[in-house]
Amino acid sequence: MDENAISFEVRRAAYKVHTALGPGLLEAVYELALAYELEQVGLRVERQVVLPFVYGGQRLDAGYRLDLLIENKVIVELKSVEALLPVHYKQLLTYLKLSELKLGQLINFNVNSLKDHMHRLVNGL
Repeated sequence: MDENAISFEVRRAAYKVHTALGPGLLEAVYELALAYELEQVGLRVERQVVLPFVYGGQRLDAGYRLDLLIENKVIVELKSVEALLPVHYKQLLTYLKLSELKLGQLINFNVNSLKDHMHRLVNGL
């Protein structure tokens, strides 16, 4: 499955989770529910994936964690905040660069409607 197809499934699952749970819960709750929904359609989902980086030729672990990694192709960064800030977008773009992946999705579940709170970000396209 390519990145765009995975992205479609992530959006579909996010709507399903948000409809069922609504806003106001902890990020970890949405992470578990979204991972469950994606696994139900046959996608391989990893949670809290360690993201090391290479600096000066050395692989270093700074404690960065990807909320969800889908099929080793798409990073999903989840939030449950009043509003997304510019730093949230930059964080996902940095994760994409460090992982050398092309596509990420930033989703804020702490809203009444997900429509304008799911964002696709691309690396190097």
